[in-house]
Parts: sequence; structure tokens; C-alpha cells
Amino acid sequence: MESAVEELMPRLLPVGDCDLAEDFDPTMPPRTPSEYLKRVQIEAARCPDVVVAQIDPRKLRKKQTVNISLTGCHPAPEGYSPTLKWQQQQVSHFSAVRQSLNKHRNHWKAQHLDSNVTMPKSEDEEGWKLFCLGEKLYSETAIAVSGNENLGIDYIKIGFPPFLSIVSRMNQATVTSVLEYLINWFGEKEFTPELGRWLYALLACLEKPLLPEAHSLIRQLARRCSEVRVLEENKNEEKVSALNLLICLVSRYFDQRDLADEPS
Repeated sequence: MESAVEELMPRLLPVGDCDLAEDFDPTMPPRTPSEYLKRVQIEAARCPDVVVAQIDPRKLRKKQTVNISLTGCHPAPEGYSPTLKWQQQQVSHFSAVRQSLNKHRNHWKAQHLDSNVTMPKSEDEEGWKLFCLGEKLYSETAIAVSGNENLGIDYIKIGFPPFLSIVSRMNQATVTSVLEYLINWFGEKEFTPELGRWLYALLACLEKPLLPEAHSLIRQLARRCSEVRVLEENKNEEKVSALNLLICLVSRYFDQRDLADEPS
């Protein structure tokens, strides 16, 4: 086997027998070039011919295939496309929101969260969906909410809004992960105000220049928004404005101009 390995991987620096001191100990750090080369030989000889990777199958149970679409957004139906002035105003306002968030991030990060707020770990996809969207929307079942106003708002049931004290605690890895979780949800579910608020907030937290993963995610978001918009029968629906806004931010603020709506 050794000769076969050498035939496939010839030595770049052939090493013969080394003159080593009698007290040479291969477990100690090498003191001379000869000891170093000898130690390399010993370690290489101990390597098995075949190595089997230890893979956790739980991490591969889904998302093993990535489908990348190079297509743009669906054109807006007649009368649905926002004006250029409106789009420019939204970009300007969004830029101001991002600047304010960055300026005051440390202040909001230092604020104590209420006792009922437990942010999921970054890798907890189901936990974040439940946290952002609430039990009612997550389970898609009608959950009766008490009419007693003294009990306050039950965010466990309706989802936690993207409070500044929450999003300021999210690093870029978490922002990207949660954005992916919610976009995946949106790919199969209806657009809701709760979802829209979180998507806007996460885009506001997304740092430029975009990482490749984030670049792909926001393009996926814009395309999905255009798909849902085509199905809306009333152009005056609030949902249409929200979808237009997300498409506008992705295309014009994050410079994905091929996805931009043609001004009406």
C-alpha cells in the first residue's frame, strides 16, 4: 500500500534516514530539522489508509439541495406598480431607519427584556418561527384570546414584534438565519402583517456589503413577493403596498436592480 501511495503522491522533498540523537522523543516538540522530518514520517505512518467521517445525520435531514433561480420578479399587474417617487421615498426612509438603529444599537441592547421574552438559539428554526409569528399563526389554529384587557397582550400567542431591544441583540449570523427561516415559511404560507414587520426589521439589520447567503435570500424574498402580488385581486389592499415595499428595498436599496418594479 505504501508504494501505491507514493506512486499517486510522490514526495516533493525525499527524506532518507535521519541522524537523530539517542534521546530523541517523538512525543516532544522537535528541536532540529531532522527531528521535525522524522516526526512527520512517524505521524504519516500512523494515519489509516481509509478515514470515515463522523457525520451527524440530524444536520442533514433537510436542505440538502439548494435550488437557485436566476429569474427575475414577476412584472406587477397593471396599476399595481408603485411610482418611482414612492420607491425613492421608501429607500430614503429605510436608510434613515438603519442609521438610527446602528447609532442606538448599544443603548437598546443594554435594555432589559421582559421576563416573558426568551429569544431562541440561532439554529432553532421552529423556535424562531413561533417567536416571531406566535402560536396562533404558527399552528394555524384559532386560539381564543381572553377579552380581559387587564391581562395585557399575550405575545406568546400573537408573536413578539421586532422590538429594538430584541433585534439589537441579534448578530449577523442570527439575522441571516432568522431571515432564512421566515422566507422559507413565506414560500409556503400567506403573507401576514406579523411576517411583514419582521422581514422589514431583519432587512434593516442586514449589514452591507451582503454575504452571498444573504444576497440569495433577499432575492428569493423579492421573487416570492412578486408571485404573491400577482394573485391579489385588489390593488388597494394593504398587502400589496407591503409587498411593493419589500421588493423596492431589495431591488433599490440593496442594489438588485434587475428585480426592480418599472415605475407606473
